[in-house]
Amino acid sequence: MAYDPRLAGADTVVQEHATPTPTPEAVPTAAAVATTDGSATHSTGQAAGDSYKLRFCTVCASNQNRSMEAHLRLSTAASPFPVISFGTGSLVRLPGPSITQPNVYNFNATSYSQMYDELLSKDERLYRNNGILNMLDRNRNVKWGPERFQDWVPGLPRVDHVSKGDKGALGTEGGIVDVIITCEERCWDAVVDDLMNKVSSLNRPVHVFNVDIKDNHEEALVGGKAILELATRLNEAAVQEQTALGAEGWENGTGEARRSFDEKVPEILGSWQEKWPNLPALWTLAWL
Repeated sequence: MAYDPRLAGADTVVQEHATPTPTPEAVPTAAAVATTDGSATHSTGQAAGDSYKLRFCTVCASNQNRSMEAHLRLSTAASPFPVISFGTGSLVRLPGPSITQPNVYNFNATSYSQMYDELLSKDERLYRNNGILNMLDRNRNVKWGPERFQDWVPGLPRVDHVSKGDKGALGTEGGIVDVIITCEERCWDAVVDDLMNKVSSLNRPVHVFNVDIKDNHEEALVGGKAILELATRLNEAAVQEQTALGAEGWENGTGEARRSFDEKVPEILGSWQEKWPNLPALWTLAWL
């Protein structure tokens, strides 16, 4: 990993006061949309865009660099997305003094703050210069610690992550996501295999993408921006379909709106890929 690039160094128009002309109260056009907790409501088209958000999951090997940059981007966007993140490795591995001496931690057991404090005491100069301390400092302000995808149980409540203050936790309390985005092909393979092994107990469709991002700080920044754009395009399409066709059956993967959205996903990905040709992408539809 290289250094963290983050470290590199109107006049107001005043109108004259006028008495407004009374206008008839606007009557909202009802359109079925879904709230972030999955329940269906009826509101205006504008409310659909404001209230409905697809729920995302970002994944890399150690839940440290690429998945966490994407997690941060999605959860702190101008219109934030519900998001959780994971790693697919057997252990969390961070660069050490040499290739044969990595720093190794267990998933779900060691917090980012603990890792930060340990590496700070080991060799502050080394881990400051290679960007690891800066990365861990970012991570500990996003969520408590790295989680392993294979240990995730879809549908198991995650309300404790809200109380911990994890960014993006609101909307993911039910342990359900609509889209999974991995950052490396081997992670994509691991996710797809694990979803098959989980036997789809909820019988819910989930779109699984891979956006291939090199594991360094600079590429993670670019990849995070690209993932946010892909998420935005997908969400806009979901809102459009629900507004036009209604949200009935959406949460169960049925209904006209959901079917129409699922059919448009490859087209959305293709259009996105044209803008980001240096981030090769994969896609499949899987089940939770």
